Amino acid sequence: MTDVKQSQVENFMTVRTARIRYNSNIKHAAEMVALSRVSDLMVIDDDDSFRGVLSEGDILRNALPDIDEILEEGGSLEDAFDIFLSKGQELSDLPIAPLVIEEPIIVSPDDHVAKVATVLLNKQIRLLPVVNAAGRLVGTVSRADVCRAMVGTL
Repeated sequence: MTDVKQSQVENFMTVRTARIRYNSNIKHAAEMVALSRVSDLMVIDDDDSFRGVLSEGDILRNALPDIDEILEEGGSLEDAFDIFLSKGQELSDLPIAPLVIEEPIIVSPDDHVAKVATVLLNKQIRLLPVVNAAGRLVGTVSRADVCRAMVGTL
């Protein structure tokens, strides 16, 4: 039988997470996603309190034109890409705040691996923020982290 303490999120979460300040702009966020190769940025405020999550999908959707509409009007995929680049440049200095998911599902460092695995699978989420009682981001937990925990308990 395993020790309950070993099954807690704090024992298998990732503590080095990609973080971005709430007052950052879209260009900075896109650069961070590209450089860190993560799908989700954890958003914190100037006091290091957790504010939410910014996904790469939300960044891309913000700049992506309606490709079907462009093609229907006789444009090409190259035209769509040019519009995408142009729109990305226009949006680069805008704040990330409107794109942040401000009330994401979070877990506690004390939560059990079984609870986390259930949430990740049932909600079809790949990564969850781990937030302590003081509202501070202390890490993230992914499906891969849960698999690592599972292998460690076999």
